[in-house]
This record gives sequence, C-alpha cells and structure tokens, in this order.
Amino acid sequence: MSRIAAQDVIEDMSATSLDLTVVVPAYNEERRLAPTLDAIVAHLNKTVGDDTGTHAWEVLVVDDGSTDATGEVVAEAAARDPRIRLVSSPANRGKGNALRLGVLASRGRRVLVTDADLAAPIEELDRLEAALAEGGAAAIGSRATDGATIERHQHRIRELLGRAGNVLIRQVAVPGIRDTQCGFKLFEGDRAREAFAASRLDGWGIDVEILQYFRRAGWPVAEVPVRWAHQPGSKVRPLDYGRMLAELAVLKVRALRPADLLVPVLFLLLSLALYSGRWADPNHRYLPDSLQDQNQWEWFFAVTADNISHFRNPLFTTLQGFPDGVNLMANTVMLGLSVPFAPITLWLGPAVSLALVMTLGLAATATAWYWLLVRRVVRHRGAAFAGAALATFAPPMISHANAHPNFVVLFMIPLIIDRALRLCAGTRVGHDGIVLGLMTAYQIYLGEEPLLLTALGLVLFAGSYALLRRDVARAAWRPLAKGLGIAVAVCLPLVSFALYWQFFGPQSYKSVLHGDNAGNSPLALIGFSERSLAGGADRANALSLNPTEQNAFYGWPLALLALGIVVRLWDRTLVKALAITAAGAALLSLGPKVRVPLTDTVLPGPWKLLAHRPLFESVIEGRVAMVCAPALGMLLALALERLAPEQVPGTPARVLTGARLAGLTAVVLALLPIVPAPLRTEPREKVPAFVADGTYKKYVAAGQSLVPVPLPDPGYAGALHWQTAADLGFSLPGGYFNGPWGPDRIGIYGAVPRATSNLFNDVRNSGTAPNLEIESWRRQARADFAYWKAGALVLAPQANDEALRQTVEDLTGSPGTWVGGVWVWDLDGKGTITTRPGGDSRP
Repeated sequence: MSRIAAQDVIEDMSATSLDLTVVVPAYNEERRLAPTLDAIVAHLNKTVGDDTGTHAWEVLVVDDGSTDATGEVVAEAAARDPRIRLVSSPANRGKGNALRLGVLASRGRRVLVTDADLAAPIEELDRLEAALAEGGAAAIGSRATDGATIERHQHRIRELLGRAGNVLIRQVAVPGIRDTQCGFKLFEGDRAREAFAASRLDGWGIDVEILQYFRRAGWPVAEVPVRWAHQPGSKVRPLDYGRMLAELAVLKVRALRPADLLVPVLFLLLSLALYSGRWADPNHRYLPDSLQDQNQWEWFFAVTADNISHFRNPLFTTLQGFPDGVNLMANTVMLGLSVPFAPITLWLGPAVSLALVMTLGLAATATAWYWLLVRRVVRHRGAAFAGAALATFAPPMISHANAHPNFVVLFMIPLIIDRALRLCAGTRVGHDGIVLGLMTAYQIYLGEEPLLLTALGLVLFAGSYALLRRDVARAAWRPLAKGLGIAVAVCLPLVSFALYWQFFGPQSYKSVLHGDNAGNSPLALIGFSERSLAGGADRANALSLNPTEQNAFYGWPLALLALGIVVRLWDRTLVKALAITAAGAALLSLGPKVRVPLTDTVLPGPWKLLAHRPLFESVIEGRVAMVCAPALGMLLALALERLAPEQVPGTPARVLTGARLAGLTAVVLALLPIVPAPLRTEPREKVPAFVADGTYKKYVAAGQSLVPVPLPDPGYAGALHWQTAADLGFSLPGGYFNGPWGPDRIGIYGAVPRATSNLFNDVRNSGTAPNLEIESWRRQARADFAYWKAGALVLAPQANDEALRQTVEDLTGSPGTWVGGVWVWDLDGKGTITTRPGGDSRP
C-alpha cells in the first residue's frame, strides 16, 4: 500500500499514466467504505481490466482526518489490491480539500470522483464515459435531468431543503446546470488537475467552483442522467447548503477584479459630492431647484412609513387632499423603496431617508450600468466606468437628481435590459422569463414612467438592430416572444391589484395633461444645463419647463463627439443601432409640435403619433431624451476601448500613439463642459412653533383638518413639511399630488380647487385684498370650511400676509389670534368660527 502525505500529493507525472483514476473522499466512513471499494474494483476489473500489472486504473481514497478506522479499512483493501491507494490529510478540512488532494495525486487519463456511499452506482460510469467520448471535457451525474431515476428518496423535508439550496446555488453560481451537487463526476484528467489546482474552497462548494472553472475555460460540460438512491448516514446536512452559498459568495468576491470593487466606491463618492450640500445638514437644508418636489417626496416617504407602522393601506391616504384623499399608487411613491426604508424614515425622519435613497440609488444605478457595459459592450474597465458615469450623471439625470428619485434610482433598468438580451439567446427562456417578470414587477413599484421610457428605447434599439441583422432577429424573436409572455404571466399577479387601484381605485384619474410645450426645443439638445460647468440658469430655464425638467442639454461638443464615434465605428452593428436609438429618442422628445429655432415655423413632430395613446398621454415627452444618456454612454465606452493604449508585441508595455492621444483629448474636451456642479442647497424654512410644539392639537380635533392660508398646492407646498415635522398628526386640504378633476377624471396637480382656495391664491399672488360681496363670499367660505372639516385656519408669515389676513378676517368676520408664530382662526369643523381666549401678542 502507498500512503501519500497531504503536503506531498502531486506525483511525478513522468510516471506511468493510467487510463482511469477513481477518487473517493472519505471522512469517518469505516462502515460504508469496504463494500464501496469492493463494488468499484469489481466493476473496473470487468470494464477496464483486471490485470494488476498493467495499472490500467487506480482508486485513491482520501482520508480527510477521520477519527474512526477509515484508514485501516483502506489499508486492508490495498493489501488485497495494490491499485488502491490512501491519501491522508492530517486534519478534517472538508470535502473540497479531500477532492483536491485526491485529484492532484491522480495519474489517470480520466478522473472519476464519487462519494463513499455510491449513491450513484458505479455502473453509471458507462453513461459518463459515453458523454466524454462525444467531446465533453467533463460529464457530471444528474438527478434532475430527463432520464434520471431516483430509486430511494431522502426524508421529504431534507429533500425539499436540498432542492431549494440547489436552486439558489444554480442561480448565483452555475446557471444552466440543474444538479451541481451530485457527487458522481468524470473529468479529463489533465483538465481536472488544472482546475483542482486552481481551486480554493475546502467545503461542499468545490463542485460549483470546478464547474465554474470549466465554464470560464470554455471546456464543454455534459449533464448526464443517472440512477441515484439515498444512502443512510449522508454527510450532507440541510444547513450545508447555506455554508455552500457563503463559500460561493466569498469565491465571487475573490474573482472580482480590483477595478470592479473600486467602481462602486468611486460612484458613491461622486454621488456624495453631488449631494454634499444636503448631507451638511439633511434635516435643515433644502434643494431650491427641486421647487416643491423635495417637500412632496419627503411626504411620500413619511406617509408610506406611517401607513406601514399603523397597518393601513399603503395605496391610499386622506392626510392630503382632505377629505377626498390621495391615491398613492396613482402617484409615484416608489413603494419598492419607501416600504423597505420605512424603519429608517420612522427612526431618522423622511429628509434623511430621501437623501439616503437619492445618494445610494444614484451610485447603485451607475454601478448597474457599469456591470451591463462590462458584460455586454466592452471589456476595458476604464471605458465601462466612463460610459456608466455618462449614463448616470448626464445633465438630464442631474436635473432630476434635485428631487425626482424615480428618475435617478434606476438600478433595475440595466438588469432588465440584460435579462431581455438573455431571452434573445434562447438558452434558458423559462428561467429568464420568470426573472424578467420579477424584475419588471419590482420596477413598477419603483417607477412606471422610467419603465415605459426604457421599453420605448428598447423598441427603438431592437427594431433598428433587427433591420440591420435580420439573421439575428429571426433566431431571437421566438425565444424573446416566449420569454416576454412568461414575464407578463409572472409580473401581472404581483402588480394587478396595485394597478387596478391606480387606474380604478378611489381618487384615480385617466391621464395628466402637461400642455403643448412639454417637448424639448432642438436647441436644448445641444445646449448646456444649469448645473453643467459650461451652463447657466437663464439660458437653460428659457429652454425647459423648470430646473427639474432639463431633460436634454447634452451640449454641442458631446453631440459632435457622438457623431464622430458613429462615423468612425460605423462598421459595427451595435454602433449603428445605438446611433438610431439616440437619434430616435431625441426626435421623439421634441414633442407633437416642433418649433424651428429662430423662426416662427412649427412642424408636426413624431410624438404626435403617441401623444394620445394610453399611458403615453401622461408622459412629459421631453423626458424621452433621457433615453439618449445610456446610448451615449455605450458609444463613449466603445470609443474609449478603441482608444486605449496599444499592447507592444512581445512586451507587457502599452503605448499611447499620437492618434489615440488626440482621440482621448477630444473625449475630454467634449465631456468637460457637462461636468456637473454639486446641487444647490439653502437653509430650510422653519416650521412654526404652533405646529412644531404640538399647539395645533388644541385646535384640530380628530376628523378635522388644519387649513393653511393659502392652501398647499404645487406652487407652494411648505405645509407638507409642517405635516411631516408633526409626525403626520393632522390632515391637510389641498396639497401637491396628482388627482382627478371633473366628470372625465382628468389628472391635475393638486386637489380640485374651490372658490375659497382660489381666492386665497389670488390674494397671495396679487398682494391685494379684494372688495368682497361679504355675505355671498362668507356663505361660500363657510361651505368650503365645512367641506374641509376645518378645525383651524392658519396663516404663517409670508409675502402678502397682511392682505391674506384681511381677507380671512372679512370671510370669517373675526380677527385672528397670534399663537405660536402664526395667525389662527378657530373653527368647529362645520364652517363656523369659534372663540378661544388667550393667544400671544405678535412681536
């Protein structure tokens, strides 16, 4: 018998090679090992040869630090047949370590690894050999493929846990192989020794590690159905699947390149720099370019957390728009993040929660684009980083970064695109369709409009690619159509109730009208945004709806660079498809009517074809230009990979030629003007003490509302911040949200206006208290106050507050009381003024 020490397991390969080596890992197997060895020897004598002098085969039993008589059992078997050898490990380190020792000590042209219990009978070797003879580098026994037979099952619970663990392992490690853990595998010897020499895992996860190595090397692996029977005394416990997943997670981290680990950190630093003003004091700093959107979004996060903590319907609330309420699903509350962030919102407040979502979400989005670029577009990490940075931090994204998290937290979009591309390959249509359906459902709870724009961009890309490569289209359309059908079938049950509530529930609406000027000017496509290095507020605002809707502004240098890239790389189908996608999106973003710059000529735009279609009728068409950002990012990545320094033949050195240096200089000059500056912040308006210290509770009873004067609306929604500061302790009429108006339920911004709320707005804007027909206006005011179930009218110091105070006094017939820094009129919830003694003197 030969005993091989653990530190001396690699034999001199100049020794006589063998046809087959069987490696059997063993830990405390004294009871099962002897009949296993007898069965193996009998089969090999019958099929390979029984002449011990020819050494046609060998059996290596690896004793992994057993504490029983495993070694003695092997010694007895080796005494009978010298082709049986023992490899010993001084300590128990796991199946992975045992297999590595055995395979590295092997000399066979082929190497079979099999468990000591022979759950797959040794006779199944014939099936594996047939698969290897057909050109495979490895043939693995499988209990999950068609033709496999399970003669004796495990305990039902153990089997279910094992299947669940195996499913998880397949998802994270070796897609396409249905049974990675069956311990019966045949390898080409040299390739097996190379793979096991490179392995690092000592536990059960080594099976996956080796299969991953074969995959990366391009060596074909066949999955072969086998007979299998559970054997008593199995060493695999259900929790071992968790340990395997942990091992594989470590393996994935080790496999990452340093650049892949650095990229998320760099993107997070860029995101922190962008929001540095907010993070200086997140609870007391405001983004003025968000207009009223920061107040709105913080309220969305606060009301979701409040609904969750009180076990209320997260799709509806009466805290705004009282008493009618707000259909939250018909507003972009991002339940996919506002729900999981609810504990942070309740703990640190909605301002911190929103700042975290925006900062981390932007970095996650950039990292996701980087991942897609490396996986699908370029190999060069630096090129992928630059392309992802442009896709994420392009001027339109920076504009929305002021306070539209649904348009900057887009980390699911690259994942959805990648999964759609996988469907086109047709290798795992069912699996990829299910995953795509789950991803789409989650994105719906993050933001429906970005998903719609992504679909529009993919249609442009797929249509152009199909025209350019009809052979690819013919091969891809069937699996794509089937996979999309599966995705829809998976997605709909997860979102159907929420979508029903959105379109047919209380306070739902049909569409939101944005007017005829929501498209981009052609000049906006080549201009510079307010926050770009070369931009300015006056010019950018003249070409956009407002600072949060600067949806183009890529700058003429980048437009020229993109044109140069397309011309230079026009031979590539991908470049042509990306160019058509970007151009098509830019053209659609001009809207249904396109005004020719510097003229009075107005032409019909292609958006006219979509403007009145369902779903598209609510889209701000200028936002379609955001599709250009990832397309331009991919073009940039392709160009930078082409411009990377050349490898000098025969040396590790790289040389940057003059032409490449000129190209890189052009890239820098094109990108420099659109480098974003940090977002502007300013001190936030203080919440009046009347609200902040809870004095309002003396005036506003349960079922009543607090009525700010004027009522909150999209133009000024500071009262929403009052409400979140008061832990949503009162309801507000009016507000900033989307809701229905009129018998046709057309979507409008804010609550349906009433005569008194319109009057307050007019006075605020004009600064003049009108001459009122007192009795008729008082009757109307009482009716409106009763409709709002007003407990108190509250007028905070503001522009034109004297005119507002005079108007309220005329309507109520009563002077207000100065309490906690505001004027207060006490009502009974039925429209009637009441008197309350006390109050402070106004300073």
